[in-house]
Amino acid sequence: PLKFIEQVEYNGRRLAKLNLPPSAIVEALQEYDRLLGPMLQALIPDEHSNFQWVREQLHFCVILTLNNAYYQVREAETQAFYELFRVELESRNLEELLRRFLESLVHVCRADAGRLYLLSEDAADWVLKAGAPLSQPLSVPNQPRLMKKLSKPRHLNGDGHAAGVLLDESWHKRFKSCWSIPLAVDGRTAGVMQFGFSKPYEWLPREQELLAAAAERCLMAAEKARLMEDLAQREEQVRRLAEHMLHVEEIERRRISRELHDEAGQSLLCIRLQIELIEQALPDSEGEWRAKLCEARDLTERTILEMRRLIAALSPAVLEQLGLGAALRQLVNRFQRLHPCRVRLQLSKMGALPQQIEIIAYRLVQECFNNIGKHSAARHVNISLASADGMLKLVVEDNGVGFNVQEALAKRESFGLSGMRERVALLGGEFQVESRTEGSKKGTKISIELPIAKERRG
Repeated sequence: PLKFIEQVEYNGRRLAKLNLPPSAIVEALQEYDRLLGPMLQALIPDEHSNFQWVREQLHFCVILTLNNAYYQVREAETQAFYELFRVELESRNLEELLRRFLESLVHVCRADAGRLYLLSEDAADWVLKAGAPLSQPLSVPNQPRLMKKLSKPRHLNGDGHAAGVLLDESWHKRFKSCWSIPLAVDGRTAGVMQFGFSKPYEWLPREQELLAAAAERCLMAAEKARLMEDLAQREEQVRRLAEHMLHVEEIERRRISRELHDEAGQSLLCIRLQIELIEQALPDSEGEWRAKLCEARDLTERTILEMRRLIAALSPAVLEQLGLGAALRQLVNRFQRLHPCRVRLQLSKMGALPQQIEIIAYRLVQECFNNIGKHSAARHVNISLASADGMLKLVVEDNGVGFNVQEALAKRESFGLSGMRERVALLGGEFQVESRTEGSKKGTKISIELPIAKERRG
């Protein structure tokens, strides 16, 4: 009985793959039972009632077994598409996607080997993109006749018909049966999948439909993966360009700083010296001119101080000489001298950071101070800087008047907040702004995370 049930289940799976509806099979069994009844009545009239009970039980078992066989086929198809979907989500690049797609389909088809070929961009060659098991690189020249043959699904036996279709010539001797399924988009063949079996293996309609749907999904996933790779390359180009622009910006800041120091700064010092010499040369009777010279000297002195502040802001020497921590402390001291605000700076032990990261972090804090000084009217500012898990984490928080974040980011004429966000994004970091204009917790909090490159300074 067990072997009989196993055979019924096997045949049931084949019937399911032949796309026969279950209702048609049930009708056929009922018709067979109807024809069998009178025959048994004539052959064994005394045992007919007992056989009738046995037939009913057997019919019930067969129906259950066939139902289970159909379920197994549908479940296997569902699992196959789930696996393809998982492969599509998890694959990191086109090569991995095609390889895992093919491996999944080889397992589903119970094939001994599989190959996936794509047409080259100029449609001159069929290029092997994936093999299960892995195989040597292979390229086959494309021809109109070959293209025509590969554009249709084919079931190939070990005969002469396979010679013009199988792209791997070694398969003619290795396998008794082969399947070939085209990868087509918009009616144009872009690739082909081929599967090899070591024994004769019939290709049933349901299996053809499964592979056709899988081939379509494979090609769509491959195109998506190709677009994602192109996008990643473009993003990498943009990131490198952004880094280069930031580098150029810092070089330009240093150049302007040097010119201000060497040219304008020295000229102002000479002007102050000349004014002092003129003051000393004037007689005491020229009190009015002495007062005007004193005003000019004070104005020159203030200009020199402002010039030094600009030079320090453009290219802080302490950042290069003593590092980020010392530069931020100097920045905090200057801010507190200009604004009636209490600043709390918290620096964790970070070690030597890449110079570019130090410059960016310094500029971000500098821009935060500029915004706080211009708009916030804050009485307290908290700044924390730490590094963990390859990320530099910066948090700047104040108790100022707050603002509408969406409106501030949407203003085209405002470059402070938007510029910070774009700079952080281009470097692969995260930028978050929270702000409240009412309540006891009003104020603004800016959180920034920057990836730290592997190369460290020092």
